[in-house]
Amino acid sequence: MPATATLASELPLDDVAAPSPFADLGRRVAAQPWEEISSALHDGGCALIPGLLDAREARLLSALYDDDGLFRSRIVMARHNFGLGEYQYFRYPLPSPVQALRSAFYAQLAPLANHWNAMMDIDVRYPATHAGFLRRCHDAGQVRPTPLLLRYGSGDYNCLHQDLYGEHVFPLQVAILLSEPGRDFTGGEFVLTEQRPRMQSRPEVVPLCQGDAVAFAVSQRPVQGVRGPGHVYRVNLRHGVSRLRSGQRHTLGIIFHDAA
Repeated sequence: MPATATLASELPLDDVAAPSPFADLGRRVAAQPWEEISSALHDGGCALIPGLLDAREARLLSALYDDDGLFRSRIVMARHNFGLGEYQYFRYPLPSPVQALRSAFYAQLAPLANHWNAMMDIDVRYPATHAGFLRRCHDAGQVRPTPLLLRYGSGDYNCLHQDLYGEHVFPLQVAILLSEPGRDFTGGEFVLTEQRPRMQSRPEVVPLCQGDAVAFAVSQRPVQGVRGPGHVYRVNLRHGVSRLRSGQRHTLGIIFHDAA
């Protein structure tokens, strides 16, 4: 069944008269305060984007988890010592809202990714469009899509990790919380840690509401040193989810590089 049909079939009857879900996702992403978002990413490695999706859109995306035809693989985290819980990688073609979000976010994040690489003396530069970047990935054999849906139950958690799937890595990614804290689940906070040279790790907990997105660094970012503009060092970052106390939590993960 096509992804768009799946989304329509999940629409509650009392919502049929409501405005169409997922309208203008590209414009919605582009309309965010990207100067502020880029500054937050540059200064701290993550940025909160509140209210990107409404509650109905979040419910519809969560419901996709049970449609096996939309996914290429299911990962049970305990089998790999990744934590507790599970997630599924979408197959191509991606559901239309996932595709729209992936393309729109990439276009806004690519300039910052290029700026970071320039600061860190990394020669790689990223094309302006996500389609252009995917061609680079696919030419190198990274052809498996990486956007995913994650499901956590009571007691589940996600160990700190980095989403690296091959030679070509886009240095930023996005997660969108699809469940409502306090109603659907308790606990389960998004956690980011930053390992600084010769210093203790810095933790960051990002408070997310249903429909909020968080953009964050995949594995490293540049930090301006105290010796002046020419002195930049790299810090390593990992992200995860703390243990759920109760309920069930769904998250949409948008990774821009494909996997080998």
